Amino acid sequence: MTVDRLHSLTLGDVLAQHRRSRPRATAVVCGAHRATWPALDERVTRLAGALDGAGVGPGERVLWLGQNCHRVLELLLACARVGAAFCPANWRQSGEELAFVVDDCRPRVVVWQETEIGDAVRAAREQATHAAEAQWIRHDTEPGDPCGYETFVGSADPLPERDVDPSSPVLMMYTGAFGGRPNGALLSHDAITAQDMVIANVARVTSDDVFLNSGPLFHIATFWSTLTTFHMGGTNVFVRRVEAEELCRLIDAERCTGAFVLPPTRDEMVEVNRDGRYDLSSLRVAPGPAAWNAMVTADTSPWWTSPGGYGQTEVVGMVTFNCLGGDALGTHGRPSPLAQVRIFDEDDHELAPGDVGEIVVRGPQVMTGYHDRADVNAARQRGGWHHTGDLGRVEDDGSITFIGPKARMLKSAAENIYPVEVERCLAEHPAVREAAVIGVPDPVWTQSVKAVVALHDGATVTADELIEHCRARIASYKKPRTVEFVDALPRAGFAVDYDALDRRFGGGGYPGGSNRSA
Repeated sequence: MTVDRLHSLTLGDVLAQHRRSRPRATAVVCGAHRATWPALDERVTRLAGALDGAGVGPGERVLWLGQNCHRVLELLLACARVGAAFCPANWRQSGEELAFVVDDCRPRVVVWQETEIGDAVRAAREQATHAAEAQWIRHDTEPGDPCGYETFVGSADPLPERDVDPSSPVLMMYTGAFGGRPNGALLSHDAITAQDMVIANVARVTSDDVFLNSGPLFHIATFWSTLTTFHMGGTNVFVRRVEAEELCRLIDAERCTGAFVLPPTRDEMVEVNRDGRYDLSSLRVAPGPAAWNAMVTADTSPWWTSPGGYGQTEVVGMVTFNCLGGDALGTHGRPSPLAQVRIFDEDDHELAPGDVGEIVVRGPQVMTGYHDRADVNAARQRGGWHHTGDLGRVEDDGSITFIGPKARMLKSAAENIYPVEVERCLAEHPAVREAAVIGVPDPVWTQSVKAVVALHDGATVTADELIEHCRARIASYKKPRTVEFVDALPRAGFAVDYDALDRRFGGGGYPGGSNRSA
């Protein structure tokens, strides 16, 4: 492999420069752990040596089965040093779902957590066919544990600098379960560094920023802020899980300037801090309820002045921004300065403004492909464009409107739920002849999942039994909250008529609105 070192930049290179440029600045905070940039670089270099000794090299993968922690960033950067890809899995998944990830990812090293998710991890390890191929390292254990993370880090000499191709994957994130199974999007050094510069510009991120990693790091919606803060030399503060009082305490203690906080958590924080015991004034966010606004500082960056846009994991988050829209007609702004966005018909011809078709993208932030999905990659990357699987249109003024997924998707808070995955789980119950899933508007979580089920003749099962059947097999947030029983599902030709189900059972509130062009 020949790498043009003169013109390349990897995430490992960014860390090495921060070590030299910011020798006294704090890079990460996680509980009692605090590290300057030189200290972080030293740990990452040793961790890279340990990964190298475990057989992790270019093209290999390291899997994280745990909640938020500074070790997520350490492992990502160590993978960057050896040319491997780091995969943070959704820790909320069931043992069966995690077993799929282990078998699909086939990691060389798995770093796992006992607290809260130990049972699911052990179930995954027992069920996965390829679990024995990996070295398993527990991260939340005593420093002297011979199978623990700190022992692993301390077991190796620092890895000498090596050439890494910046176009190679460094981050693997599981995304849409279109077709019924999740797919690991492979994001390169080039893709991440390009997106870092765009996010830093629109959100005005600098080395003075302190980002509270309170959202899940298996979501690009949190990780893009982590990566941008890292790239700009700011401080990343990590918290294992979302608890309102702990978030308030950390914002006060660390003077956090940014955080991933959803409205339900925001409201809990307001209640916790009614007496003003915590100073949250350092936090710059978009306006909300009056009580919240009185505690925080209004963010006047372009991003928070006009938030939102269109994006997906496959393009490292956002690819259009409302803050680039001006007085745009489109609901999702204009494309990033580092991206090209078009609307194609089914024959991959560009459509005229106003016509609805598939959103396609190209540019440095587009993923290299899905892990081990040759057929899907060929279809999704045909013609030199990334085919998003989403519908949209270009308005007369050139701005973009996202219409909705070509395949149906539900939204529960920050979580995407693909009905086909839940429907397949329901169909595995011996009493179920056929099942369909719709989203019912929810005032707190955007949507809740409703299953509509037809049973085999003579079969009996309760709604609670079906809900528990799903809860045991897929992530709890995906399970139906309610179940309706019907004699048969309505059909439009051979396909299930989801519009009829929505009308009958109160479905609606889908992300992006209706899939119609009207």
